[in-house]
Amino acid sequence: MKKSFAVLGLGRFGSSVAEELFEKGQEVLAVDVIAANVENIKDKVTVAVQADMRDERALSQLEIQRFDVVLITIGSDAQTSILATVLCKELGAKYVIAKAADPMHAKLLRKVGADKVVMTEREAGARLAHSLVSESIIDYLELSDEYSVSEISIPPRWVGQSLDGLKVRNTYDISVMAIRRGQEIIVRIDPYAPLQGGDVLVVIGGNDDIQKIANLR
Repeated sequence: MKKSFAVLGLGRFGSSVAEELFEKGQEVLAVDVIAANVENIKDKVTVAVQADMRDERALSQLEIQRFDVVLITIGSDAQTSILATVLCKELGAKYVIAKAADPMHAKLLRKVGADKVVMTEREAGARLAHSLVSESIIDYLELSDEYSVSEISIPPRWVGQSLDGLKVRNTYDISVMAIRRGQEIIVRIDPYAPLQGGDVLVVIGGNDDIQKIANLR
């Protein structure tokens, strides 16, 4: 399902997330106060705009409230990221993810309304993008350009069926390494046991194959 994202701050991390989201077919608005950053990414996102994230009027004109997710990726400037978070929430942003530089910064971001706070660097940008694109992909670890290990919430249609009955390996070309069921991690998997609602599969396989399962309803 296509979603819309506004990425505020186009440093290494913000640019990485914005480009990855756009490559995955999502609508991406990229925003930065530095013209060179906007110029560098304009052909890699849906729209790139130069604007001051501390300016309420500028954010209002961008219609921040219409995006599914707003990402504030200015981890190195705590004052700007905190103010941008406050303004986005006041303008009606649905879901705000903010990048923090340290635990205190993270605490302040949560206090002012950030729905989720991350403390991460550039190499984790793709990981965050994968989890944002598909609500079914809970966590993601890239092994190469083509293969990954992912945690995927089982599709509703799989509840009550077994891995053997679903022929997961043959049909979807992925391998199930473990099942997370509540607080329990099941590594000795019974392929004939029925899957339960809320189960999370830890799988390894091709990125496209994993995405196909994540898109099942």
